[in-house]
Formats: sequence, structure tokens, C-alpha cells
Amino acid sequence: MTRGEWQRLYHIQSVLLSYGLDDLLPDIEKANKARKFRKALFWIKNQHPDKLLGERLRLALQSLGPVWIKFGQMMSTRRDLFPPHIADQLALLQDKVESFDGALAKARMEESLGGPLENWFDDFDIEPLASASIAQVHTARLKENGREVVLKVIRPDILPVIKADIKLMYRLARLVARLIPDARRLRPVEVVREYEKTLLDELNLMREAANAIQLRRNFEGSPILYVPEVITDYCSEHLMVSERIYGIQVSDIEGLKANNTNMKLLAERGVEVFFTQVFRDSFFHADMHPGNVFVAYDNPQDPQWIGLDCGIVGVLNREDKRYLAENFLAFFNRDYRKVAELHVDSGWVPADTNVDEFEFAIRTVCEPIFAKPLCEISFGHVLLNLFNTARRFNMEVQPQLVLLQKTLLYVEGLGRQLYPQLDLWDTAKPFLESWMARQVGPQAVIDAVKAKAPFWAERLPELPELIYEGLQQHRQLNHKVDQLYTNFKKQKQRANRAKLQFGMGATLLICGTVLYSHRVEDLPMVAVAGGMLFWLLGWRTLQRNEQES
Repeated sequence: MTRGEWQRLYHIQSVLLSYGLDDLLPDIEKANKARKFRKALFWIKNQHPDKLLGERLRLALQSLGPVWIKFGQMMSTRRDLFPPHIADQLALLQDKVESFDGALAKARMEESLGGPLENWFDDFDIEPLASASIAQVHTARLKENGREVVLKVIRPDILPVIKADIKLMYRLARLVARLIPDARRLRPVEVVREYEKTLLDELNLMREAANAIQLRRNFEGSPILYVPEVITDYCSEHLMVSERIYGIQVSDIEGLKANNTNMKLLAERGVEVFFTQVFRDSFFHADMHPGNVFVAYDNPQDPQWIGLDCGIVGVLNREDKRYLAENFLAFFNRDYRKVAELHVDSGWVPADTNVDEFEFAIRTVCEPIFAKPLCEISFGHVLLNLFNTARRFNMEVQPQLVLLQKTLLYVEGLGRQLYPQLDLWDTAKPFLESWMARQVGPQAVIDAVKAKAPFWAERLPELPELIYEGLQQHRQLNHKVDQLYTNFKKQKQRANRAKLQFGMGATLLICGTVLYSHRVEDLPMVAVAGGMLFWLLGWRTLQRNEQES
């Protein structure tokens, strides 16, 4: 490790200890020894004994920067994994991150626009509307039409911090992969690489603008999801302008209830939005923590989700979608044999894996879980248990699916917050069955014909000419085949003749030698001359074959 990396690692350890986060270690002998060792090494005690553990964790993650804040945001959606005093504090990381100076934000916006902000906007609010780990949002009005908009600007000097943390994560990932053989199956370096790409993509707001435009087009006129319009004339790499929306933050349960929102339908629509994005569009919002999701005030009995912050999106290819859908359905149907076979077919586990043993291991883990009512089962827990089981069979993590796994945890966490009785399985299964039927059933044939119809219609006037050209080519090909066959027969006949000539030549040469040994006059020379003549004829026959082949 370089000096800078050691310094960063030392800083991380110092921050964790200064906030007393060693209290998170379990009260067992090894953990107590590790706690004492770190305190003796760093000589740092808890500097915030007056604050509760959850608040200390939030402040520590916030002070460590965007990489750690993102980690806290993901944890905040899993209230079933954390006690309320920790989950409530982590939830504040979603849009209550410490802001930076509004005057500095304005200066960065003007730098991107190439002039004073007042040239294009009125009523700019120097106080941020929201502040997140990567960017900050301010409100204003368009000068040309008075439309309310929000201006999102990237935090200053954030790139060096991200690069330093990512570099350290790479170093630690390689170290873990080298020192812990079992960890190699987790492919830590590939996972860090995927995470790095995700974070760096968020730093380009033009990419986020393009993502938002695509997502908005995918759900144009949809009653289940609304994506704010991007005002592209003012967007750049460090600035994005979009319409301002008004809604209830999805984590504001009391506010949603006060608005008489249909919580069950809202939770089910969250699941529908996720699976529609993944399987219909192959393009999904991969950062659906509560800070990025609102609910429209209008029609609370027919609630509509509002999706913000499209900096992180996931894309799946056809094979990934097919594999995922089949795996989910196999889980829903408790077809553990199918789950095991899919893991082998997709390459998640080695091809020589004993499917019978793998199936039995999956059944052993899953059956006790499925003994409970489906609405009480956490799909996230099932995946984690399956993952731990498959590790024994040398399963490797697929980095391209990390975003999807994270988003699924987000969706389940949000849904359970809104409606604790949410049956993710019952909500998702009909959708997946319908999607699979369209992929392999008669509808798939109809869809394929519809997709190809414009191309066929364009080529239809050319069909007679294409048929005529095809027949001509077929006739020419047959003629060439006949010629080749004729030449082949001739060459074969010449080859046989050459063999006969070589044989006759060899026979005469042998006879000449025998006659010469018996001192027969004149006949040996005649035999040798005849043998040489037959050899010459055989050689010329072979030469003709080579010239014509």
C-alpha cells in the first residue's frame, strides 16, 4: 500500500473510533480483544459520548465521504435488519447530508452556464432544497415562462475523495482475495470495479439527464410512475435543470396516511414498477432509496410514484433477464431442482457441480423459511441464505447483477415500510409468469412477427427480383458443382493411371536389375528404359492433376 492509502486507512479507523463505533462489535472475546488493540494503537476514545449509537454511525459515515454515505443509504432501506434507533438515523443520509455553501453552488452553476444566473432564472434560493452525497439541489424559476425548476449541481472537489477511497477499496479487495481463498468466489475486485463505475457515472449530470429522459419516455402516461421533465437547454456535466415536483416523501408514513393514501396499492405498485423496468424495459432505476422516491398528492386512492435522481441505472441483456425470471419463478414454485440447474447453466457454479447435492443443500436452507406465510418472508433473506449455501459449491458473484440485487433490497425495504404485510412473492409472480409466457409462448411468435413486419414490408417489392436472382445463383451453383464433380472424376482417373504407370515403371526397373544380375545382354537396358518412361508418364499425369485442381 502507498503512503497515501495508509493515511486514508488510518483516517478511516480514527473516525470510526472517534465516534465510538467499536460499540458495534459483538460482546465476545475476539471482538473485545480487537477493540482493545485498536484503542491502544490509535489512542483515540469516543469523542461523542453524549450522542446515541445511531447518530454516531450516521455522522461517521457522513464525515468519511460519498462512498460511505452511499453504503449508509443502502443500509437505511433494510429496517428489518436494524433496530429503529439506527435505521432512523441512517435514513437521514438519504437527503439530509450536510450541505455546502450556497454561494459556492451558485458560482459553479454560473461557471457551467457561462454567465450570471439571473440571465436565465428568477427567485434563486441560496439555501439548498436538498443535499446528498454527490450533489446539491436549489430551487428557482425560469425567466422565460416562470416555471418552477430545480437546479442540481455537483459538489466541489469531490472527485479526488472518491478516487482515493476507491483506490483503497481496490487494494483491500486484492488483499482479501489473496489472503482468503474463500473470498475469491465473491470476486471482490470486480465488485469494486462495478461500484467505481457507478459512482463515477453519477458525477456526470448529462448522463443522469439522459437516464431521466429515457425513464420518463418508458413510463409516459403511466399511472404508476412519474419522472420529472429535464430542461435540456441548461444542462451540462456539472449542472442539471428539471421541473420541480411536489409530493410526499415515501418514507413519510404519517404524511401518506394523513393524505388517505392506499398503502397496500402503493406498496404493490412499487414492486410493479421495479419488475416492469427490469423485464419490460431492461432499464431500471438502481438508486431507489426513500430520498429519491415521492408519492403524488393527487388521487391518494390511486397513488402514483415519483422517481428522482436517475444517476444510477441498471441495464440487463436478454440472457440475464431470462435467467432471472426463471430463477424467481423456480423460487416461487419451490422448484429447488430448477434453481440448482439454472445456477449451473448460467455459469454461477462450476459445470461439474453435483446437481443432486446442490439441490438438497438449497432445499435444506429454503424449506424452513417457506414454512412461514409468504408475507412474512424477506426475499432479501432468502437470497442471502441461498448465496451462503452456494458458496460451498464454489459460486462466484456476478458483478453485472449487483445493482439489480441492491435495487431489489431497496424495493422490498420500501414496500415493507409502507405496508408490512406486503407479499412480494404474490405481487411479483403473476407479472413474471406473464412475461415468461410472452417470451416462449405463442405471443412470443406474434411479437417477433410484429417486430420484423416493417422490414419485411420494405423488402416485399424486391421479392420477385430476389427470387429470380436466387434461382439464377442456384442454377450457376449446380453447374459449378457438376463441373467440379466432372473434374474430380477426371483427376481420380488420372491418379489411378499415375499409380499404374508408377507401378509398371517400378516393375520394369526391378526386372532390369534382376536380368542385369544374371548377365542377360540388352534386356536389362530395355527394362530400365521402359521403367524410366513409365515413371515419367506417371509424374506428368500428377502434374496435370495439380494444375487443374
